[in-house]
Amino acid sequence: MMTHLICELFEALNGKTLATAESCTGGMIGEKITAVSGSSKVYKGGIISYTNEIKTALLGVDTELLHREGAVSAPVAEAMAAGARRALCADVAISVTGLAGPSGDDRGTPVGTVYIGYADESGTETVCFRFDGDREEIRTQATMAALKLALTKNIKHTA
Repeated sequence: MMTHLICELFEALNGKTLATAESCTGGMIGEKITAVSGSSKVYKGGIISYTNEIKTALLGVDTELLHREGAVSAPVAEAMAAGARRALCADVAISVTGLAGPSGDDRGTPVGTVYIGYADESGTETVCFRFDGDREEIRTQATMAALKLALTKNIKHTA
């Protein structure tokens, strides 16, 4: 199922390149993409930005934004996607930041809260999801949702 989704995404990208910035998924999106033959023609790479320091150093996420909004937030997901697009010189980027559990954060954000960012030449946007399940289930659901968001955004652009 995921392989089919990724093949659809590659087709919808129609020659555009893709990059990822992952926090709670820990590289799962990149792993699933690179498991598909031909991914090197589309996928530029990914940055696993599990800590705020890496979000800032490699993705250019503003430290004040991280302090004000928290790492698990829409503005940070947008900044991560824009940063990945810029850092990896890609046409399109997706980002994931959230809480896979088993515990929440010091801001009271519930486990299963995941923000998925998307960036392309027209700008950035973020969608918030609330997933149920254990840590692995939440990470898998977030991976699927990120790939589906990228597919949906690119079908709209090619239609």
